[in-house]
Amino acid sequence: MSVARLLPLIVAVPMFGAALLVGAGRRLPRHAAEVLGCVFSGGAAALALGALAATSGAAPRPAEWVGGWRPRHGAGVGIVLVGDPVGLGLAALVSVLVLASLAYAWRYFDEPPPRHAGSYPGLVLLFQAGMCGFALTGDLFNAFVFFELMGVVAYALTGYRVEEARPVQGALIFALVNSLGGYAALLGIGLLYARTGELGLAQIGARLDAHPGGPDPLLVAAFTLVAAGLLVKAAAVPFHFWLADAHAVAPTPVCMLLSGVMVELGLYGTARVYWTVFAGPGGIPGAAVHRALLVLGVLTALLGAVMCWLQRHLKRLLAYSTVAHTGVFLVGLATLGPRGTGGVVLYVLGHAGVKAALFACTGVLLDRYGSVDEHQLHGRARELPWVGGLFAVGGLALAGLPPFGTALGKAVVEEAAGGWATALCVAVSAATGGAVLRAAARVFLGLGARHPADAPAPGEEGGEETTGKDEEPETRGGLLSRIPDTMQVVPAVLLAGALAVGLLPGLRAAAGRAAAAFTDHRGYTASVLHGVPAPPAAGEPPDWSAAGILWGLLATALAVALALAAVRRPVPREAARWTVPLRRLHSGHAGDYVAWFLAGVTVLAALVL
Repeated sequence: MSVARLLPLIVAVPMFGAALLVGAGRRLPRHAAEVLGCVFSGGAAALALGALAATSGAAPRPAEWVGGWRPRHGAGVGIVLVGDPVGLGLAALVSVLVLASLAYAWRYFDEPPPRHAGSYPGLVLLFQAGMCGFALTGDLFNAFVFFELMGVVAYALTGYRVEEARPVQGALIFALVNSLGGYAALLGIGLLYARTGELGLAQIGARLDAHPGGPDPLLVAAFTLVAAGLLVKAAAVPFHFWLADAHAVAPTPVCMLLSGVMVELGLYGTARVYWTVFAGPGGIPGAAVHRALLVLGVLTALLGAVMCWLQRHLKRLLAYSTVAHTGVFLVGLATLGPRGTGGVVLYVLGHAGVKAALFACTGVLLDRYGSVDEHQLHGRARELPWVGGLFAVGGLALAGLPPFGTALGKAVVEEAAGGWATALCVAVSAATGGAVLRAAARVFLGLGARHPADAPAPGEEGGEETTGKDEEPETRGGLLSRIPDTMQVVPAVLLAGALAVGLLPGLRAAAGRAAAAFTDHRGYTASVLHGVPAPPAAGEPPDWSAAGILWGLLATALAVALALAAVRRPVPREAARWTVPLRRLHSGHAGDYVAWFLAGVTVLAALVL
């Protein structure tokens, strides 16, 4: 079977599995439903990995025109799935992480009537289908359809514990902000269709290239609206407010997917739309896109790092670290070249494994002790040395310790973006990694003074709920007396995968080729519409450098120093008053978040102009 024929199967297999589980779930025992969920997700992962392995070389990008509706004379109305290496790699990453999430959640949830055994794995498989379809589609309207499918299922998974008020509230905030982003993207797609009469990414790009002359207001508005909708999903500032609220209440296996791959898909969509549609002579000037992505990236990285450091709610801490690293990804994409894009590809691969592993370890704490509060858990997890070791290793990897993939991706982004980016990346890595290591030192080693669990930490006098005390355990039967093997093996395997990203030379070379193909605007159009083979990748693949290793070691040392200083000498309450306004921005009120969304669209348009 050709690679092109595999592309629909990558989407159809988990979708069929979801339909089967939903239809037969009431008649299936829990064990059978969980086995089927893993089988279907693993099958899609095998298809994606097989297709990815077969796309190397200079062959045309495999494209499957569903129903045989191929374009004629450069125009068409058919739906196309494209096996671009970066898109296939993301589909494979999504599928592998979904499999890990389902394995972690083995016999996890209590399923009282009227639920049935297939509800959770069925939703996760549908989530997988939406994410894989979004990564592979070559049609802008179908990207929106998969975008919305992914979002709707994510809302349902976030509020899965519907019998509790907080998950429902978090899911509603998530749905409101992301629905606004979806409407903005749909409006932008409508403007592009009005301008070009096409919906395919390659066709729109070809039509714009045929009429160069600089961007007009309609084109700027279309790019702004589509990019804003995608950046909401990516949790870029100021579109990021929903992320911590959703992570604080979503089940742990769902958090593994939200931070591990769904946020990164928003970044992928932004870059994909730019390179295939707007990067030609009739699109948006590169300088304008560089400025917009760079400014949003720096703001996202700095605000995310500060908010991460201020948290004691471990899920919120990890959520804000995702925001901070999203900023670094945006800085890498802002270079608008294959070098920076290759660094982001490696960074995303490493970050997905590390972040999913950290959430998995946090889930163990929640289900063993009924809390994710750093102060309330002080010293209580000494009995879990294996989980503590994994949590600490995840913190070191997040800080950029070589040879983890996070360190390699960070080093390549630093070199591609310039000297100032090195300081930003080191600061973000040190702050986020240091926050995780600080929590590990307090929770698993009992270092530092014990704080009263009901006392607010310095600067907590405004905005969001930040403690995480007395949470309801997610596992069936209440608090765990014994940690299941799956909940300990899965984070270890994920961290091993993140380590392999930095160690395998073949993976680095593949990332370089994938990034070169991804940033080839004319090559994508020629390959999809006319089947023209892609030219061989130019330039050196991303690799380790002496400077990158040293900066990674420095960031790790700073993270360790910050963690030790924080547990030994807490910040005085008077010195932390400056954080109150920042916390109050994250108020948890839907109206505030809508206002920030509108402000973000305005700022993005101004940066593009």
